[in-house]
Amino acid sequence: MGFHPVLYIYSWIQWILDKLLSPTPPPPNRVLSKPRIAIIGAGLTGVSAASHCVGHGFDVTLFEAGDEQCLGGIWSRVNNTSGLQIHSIMYRFHPSVQWTAGYPDRQQIVSQITQLWKRYGLRERTKFNTRVTSVTQDKQGRWIINDPSHGRYDGIIVAVGSCGDPKIPRIPGQESFKGEIYHSSKLDGKTAAGKKVLIIGGGASAVEALEFVVNTGAASTSVLARSEKWIIPRNAIVDMILALNVFGQETIFSWIPESLLRLFFYRDLADLAPTSEGLFTGTPMVNSDIFQQIRNKKAEWLRGDILGFTENKIRFNHRVKGVPKNGPGREEEIKGDMVIMATGYQRPSLSFLPPEVFKAPYEPPKWYLQVFPPNHVSICANNCTYVNAIGTVGNYHIGIYTRFLLMFLVDPLARPKESGMKKWIDMTQFLKSRAPTAAFDFFTYSELLYWFFFCIVINPFRWKWAPFVFSGVGSALPLSVVAKEDRIRNGLGMRKKRHE
Repeated sequence: MGFHPVLYIYSWIQWILDKLLSPTPPPPNRVLSKPRIAIIGAGLTGVSAASHCVGHGFDVTLFEAGDEQCLGGIWSRVNNTSGLQIHSIMYRFHPSVQWTAGYPDRQQIVSQITQLWKRYGLRERTKFNTRVTSVTQDKQGRWIINDPSHGRYDGIIVAVGSCGDPKIPRIPGQESFKGEIYHSSKLDGKTAAGKKVLIIGGGASAVEALEFVVNTGAASTSVLARSEKWIIPRNAIVDMILALNVFGQETIFSWIPESLLRLFFYRDLADLAPTSEGLFTGTPMVNSDIFQQIRNKKAEWLRGDILGFTENKIRFNHRVKGVPKNGPGREEEIKGDMVIMATGYQRPSLSFLPPEVFKAPYEPPKWYLQVFPPNHVSICANNCTYVNAIGTVGNYHIGIYTRFLLMFLVDPLARPKESGMKKWIDMTQFLKSRAPTAAFDFFTYSELLYWFFFCIVINPFRWKWAPFVFSGVGSALPLSVVAKEDRIRNGLGMRKKRHE
């Protein structure tokens, strides 16, 4: 392998970030302090949040429904050919992560998650094969996971993600199809060499499936997309610029990036760009090769509705641009030897949480900072309530959300009241009342950072926590101040209230 100066500099930057921002792993068998945190899910988010907790000296237990092979969440279940569509600089889910490529594959991502899990001694703190079915409180307000045998906890981090089991729709006549049918996550060991491949779906899974069939030598490929989604370049600078829309919605200036994408990225394929959906209304696909594959006649992208299967074809309602789903079109029969269901994943259920967190008008994702239910500030549903966004699920916000929870648990004066949390939700909905989507159905990463800064600035008792919350540095000072505040409160006869 030759010398790559950019990767060399990148490795040094990662080394510096690790030394500056990674919390120190606890020594073996160290007894950690309260608050005690239960983390549900041992995927990327759960392992990262757990490492932050123990690194800052707080006790934690990870609950994972699967066995150790499931460590890494969705990344433990996808194809070996799967990898990041965004640049790894935007996927730094922990400061200690050391990427060796700009777009790492599944094996490297799982390896980094596993190394993090081992580095912070989380093996003895993980309960595998333990599916969480209920989260309840005892009389003292402590949380019980399933039953008291698992202990009691001061806080909960829900890290079940947004991708669960593969979503496989039943299509009329599917059983009569004589060819192969696979979900896009089950392509390991398969080949499309010499076959006519039909890909059902038009999201990120379809892009990944298209890469698979082209790389394995398919004779032809047709992507049958029901909905229109924006496609943006696989370029870190472009992706970061788009995420700078701090308003987190369509604005009067949204036509500028949309026009630039049509002109310089879509070019002769501008017909594939959405007309009824703005760029800042849904999660775009990130890929720079798909248009070239279409130009090279290796694939075609068709807009329409699946009507059913025949023995060797799919009946398809081919719609022209601008016609909505299930609208009028021309019925065609498209022949294929292999069908790949790029239909995504079912969203994991949060039904194990207390029923009161789902009561309107403050049901998920309409929670404080999108992750804290107003009536239970000691619950943080990290990376599992968002709907659409321009940003990344695997970056520094995981640690920031975790440290917000720790701050709320240990500092009564920094802890938000239920009424204040609801006011913030109402304010955010008012500010985005003209957005084409609901206020919390779409956001950008810069809007998320604005939420974080606003949350700190609005309460002076949180100012001392700012370095800790944003970088994980300097927890000793705010903790010592909290201890003094508690002594003053106790001296005044003010009892320290629980977080609930």
